[in-house]
This record gives sequence, C-alpha cells and structure tokens, in this order.
Amino acid sequence: MSQEHQDPMDFLRQMWGGMGISLPGMVAPTFDVDELEKRIADLKAVEGWLRMNLSMLQMTIQGLEMQKATLTAVHAMSKMGENPAAAPSGEAGQTVGETLSQAALWPWNLMQQMQEQLQQETQNATAQAAAPSPRPTKAAGRKPKKEGS
Repeated sequence: MSQEHQDPMDFLRQMWGGMGISLPGMVAPTFDVDELEKRIADLKAVEGWLRMNLSMLQMTIQGLEMQKATLTAVHAMSKMGENPAAAPSGEAGQTVGETLSQAALWPWNLMQQMQEQLQQETQNATAQAAAPSPRPTKAAGRKPKKEGS
C-alpha cells in the first residue's frame, strides 16, 4: 500500500469527498468528550422538538377527522329533515326522523316509568299496612312430640 492511505479517516474523507457527499461527523471527527456531549445534547433537543411536532400533527389530524365525521352526520341529518318521506324506514315502518325524535325522549320516558313504579310500590305498601296482619296460632309455636317418648 502507498503511504497516502495510512490514515483510515483520510481514506474515507477522500472517498466520500470525491462523490460530493458530506457525512455529518465524518468531515471533522472529534475525540473531545465535551464536544461529543454537546452534539448529543443538541441532537436530543432536536429529537424532542420533532416528537412534539409529530404529536401536534397527529392531534391536528384527529381533530380534522372528527370535524369531518361531524359535518357528514349533520349533512345526513339535514337531508333527512328536509325530506322525511325519502328517509329510510325502520323496522316498524317508522322513518328515521320519527325514530330520532323518540330516541330524544328516552329520559322523559324513563322518568315516567320510574314515577309509575314508585306509585305502584306506594299503593302496595299502603294496602299492606292497612290490612290486618294475621296473628300466629299457638299450635304453630309448639314443638312436635317425638314418637316413642
């Protein structure tokens, strides 16, 4: 081998330099620990910044997807509201508009059912309190005699 290529770093610099490509860290490699720590800290800061931008980008995409889904649902509901006769029918021949209006009333229906149930239980409790309770007979309180005693 010739004397020119004794240093492997020189050889790599010449090889990569002739192609017009510069590699970070290969242009001027350092053996200084403080310089390496500084480069590592800088690269970690860039990595953190990139991760933050990535998460912000992902949140923006999710927000736009939710907005698109909401707008699609609103447009579909407005089309059903404009022409309820053309809306698809449910199981019992109800239009989707009628089904949605009934679904909106479920809290009211639930409260009415609870009120009816409480009234029924109150009537049952007052009826039981008004009816005289039967007294236990003396025979029911006695122990049966054993046979052969």
